[in-house]
Amino acid sequence: MNIILFGPPGAGKGTQAKILEREYGFKQLSTGDMLRAQIAEGTELGLQAKTVMDQGRLVSDEIVIGMIRSYVESGACVKGAVFDGFPRTIAQAEALDLMLSDLGRTIDIVVELQVEDEQLIARIQNRAHEEGRSDDTLKAFKVRLDAYRNYAADVLPYYQGKGIRRPVNGMQSVECVSEDLHAVLERDA
Repeated sequence: MNIILFGPPGAGKGTQAKILEREYGFKQLSTGDMLRAQIAEGTELGLQAKTVMDQGRLVSDEIVIGMIRSYVESGACVKGAVFDGFPRTIAQAEALDLMLSDLGRTIDIVVELQVEDEQLIARIQNRAHEEGRSDDTLKAFKVRLDAYRNYAADVLPYYQGKGIRRPVNGMQSVECVSEDLHAVLERDA
């Protein structure tokens, strides 16, 4: 099963993806985590990505799609994948569909974690304090939130049209969100 976790920065996509990875054996494919790994390794890609991410901007489609394809083709996603932070454009969604189709796979469910702005700000500030992420400044967050709203306006209707978009209340505790997410997966499996 291949799932996309969709939601604004701080909605809990990464947290829920890790839970799904542990409980179902899916492989979490977080574009943010993949890019941060490149940054930590000091690769050229990582240095380029850090500059862009610190400004709250998005990394190019080419880089992201290439990274994702290599993970899917590596065999790490045998039981399925949880896409976290991708796709962000219709072109990326179509490229993902095409890539997965080439590999005999599809996107099965798109879960939209819905969280109000005030709670997102509190979560981001807490995460910045706890994890020390350089891209979790309030200024960068606002740029990323605006970017999310812009791409969500295009991408979510794309998946709604396919009949696979499922909203989940992300304002709840991690455990309650996880229970609701499990219910969606069991219902749609």
